[in-house]
Amino acid sequence: MTINTICLLPGDGIGLEVIPIATKILEVLDVDLMTESHPIGWKCFNETGTALPKSTLDAVIHSGVALFGATSSPTGGAPGYSSPIIDLRQQLNLYANVRPAQSLPVPSSRQNIDLLIIRENTEGLYIRSEHWQDQDTVIAERKITRAGSERVARIAAKYALQRKGLLTIAHKSNVLALSDGLFLQVVRDTAKSYAPHIEIREQLVDSLAHDLITQPESYDVIVTPNMYGDIISDLTSALVGGLGVAPSANIGDNYTIYEPVHGSAPDIVGKNLANPTATILSLAMMLEDLGYDNASNRLNTELNNTLAAGIYTPDLGGSATTETMLASILEKLTK
Repeated sequence: MTINTICLLPGDGIGLEVIPIATKILEVLDVDLMTESHPIGWKCFNETGTALPKSTLDAVIHSGVALFGATSSPTGGAPGYSSPIIDLRQQLNLYANVRPAQSLPVPSSRQNIDLLIIRENTEGLYIRSEHWQDQDTVIAERKITRAGSERVARIAAKYALQRKGLLTIAHKSNVLALSDGLFLQVVRDTAKSYAPHIEIREQLVDSLAHDLITQPESYDVIVTPNMYGDIISDLTSALVGGLGVAPSANIGDNYTIYEPVHGSAPDIVGKNLANPTATILSLAMMLEDLGYDNASNRLNTELNNTLAAGIYTPDLGGSATTETMLASILEKLTK
């Protein structure tokens, strides 16, 4: 399928400030891509009664590619409200969440880190199946399937082949013998079959969390069940500058949604302080996946040049604004 239009889903909070940046960058890069914006999130829910309108879902399905910003979710939930990004993952079968963590030229980033976390994206505890057993007890169900584990294993093995050839499977099968045991077995067997020459390691997720702090440079591709990957990928983003520099992609067979994972950050909304790095890196991932390798490389290069020049937002220890960072990148791209 030829992609000509990118759906922008700004959502809430700083998503409304950073996602429109994509349109300006694509214009300067002069690629054959248009953008169109669609409503989603908590504000949309309050205005329309749904956080994910059918028109927005239909637009993503028609395009095949979207860039999602952030949504504000009420603590403890609200009647009728459902997380739109989780709904998109499940309705579009976006079964793999891809989260890179790569060193950046800023003081808050440790150096020599280049790893990739592949998280199963539709199963585990995030099937959101909970019920009251009695007035004092809630039971949450966890789902791990052979098919779900196989498909995320193939994605992880593919990336390991393209990179350093090392795949680490994170699990907790010493406690969750059935569910994590199935994930471990299926991922190991599928990865061996798909990529016989890569090195495959197995590691308990708590041990992995420790070693990612002490020796992150020794890892390449890590594949995990849903919740483990959600937690571990935030940990690895802290190693290279924080959530403001954390890009991601939600990948399925027919659709992909790219996503800066910093959240809506209500404390800095409207202050021109939102870090656009995660959005820009997510856009660069999109461009590469769509075959615009030169545009992706240029964007990554000029982002790094901007950061190396000391132009970055306060969350990274700098004094630049969102607009200052964008202006610097756009200027470099036009030269």
